[in-house]
Amino acid sequence: MWRALAFSLALVPAGAVAAPLPKPAALDAKVAALMARTHAQGMAVAVIDKGKVTYVNAYGIRNAKGDKLTTNTVIYGASITKTVFAYAVLHLVDQGKINLDTPIADDLDKPLIDYDTEAIHPDKYGPYKDLAGDDRWKTITPRMALTHSTGFANFWWTEPDKKLHIHFDPGTRYAYSGEGLILLQFAIDQGRKDKGLGIDVGQLTQDVVFTPLGMTRTSLMWRPDFRPNLADGW
Repeated sequence: MWRALAFSLALVPAGAVAAPLPKPAALDAKVAALMARTHAQGMAVAVIDKGKVTYVNAYGIRNAKGDKLTTNTVIYGASITKTVFAYAVLHLVDQGKINLDTPIADDLDKPLIDYDTEAIHPDKYGPYKDLAGDDRWKTITPRMALTHSTGFANFWWTEPDKKLHIHFDPGTRYAYSGEGLILLQFAIDQGRKDKGLGIDVGQLTQDVVFTPLGMTRTSLMWRPDFRPNLADGW
């Protein structure tokens, strides 16, 4: 499961002249209104201006016991991590290990549909055997995965029959899909070692994103030291 430290509130100036940064009291009032409207129990906010963090605050509680949510609380990153993953993929592109427009099938040692993903790692990857009989999987590229145009639903288990399907020709239109990103992760994790793949994505993001940025309490992999100050939901 992917983790991040805080939810970022992006402030976008209107027009050619940059708007002044909101004062802390105004931000506090805005957050209070958002939390009331959405029934959120906790929120962390960071304001970034010209590449610098200018304001950080945390509000509410992090668990059912009522423990306070702080600016050091570990919060699930959810789909924010798609951006982190994309950055790591582009790092591999720069190294020549991945070509954005070459089919993912070319990065694997055998046909995608021949992998028993449950045996490799239960619940981590898609059931690619379901694609037998639909050769369109052979055309899916890393760029299609990153731009949500693989043809997959968001996740295979949201399908009525709980199977993986391609709903339109890959690359022909947009449809938000975490499943496409998981396929690309599979190719990196399990891909051809002669191409420099077979890399653990969790370690990859640690090496090329979190460690260089000094994000010592952020990880795609669970760490026991997260538990004492985790926003775990209820």
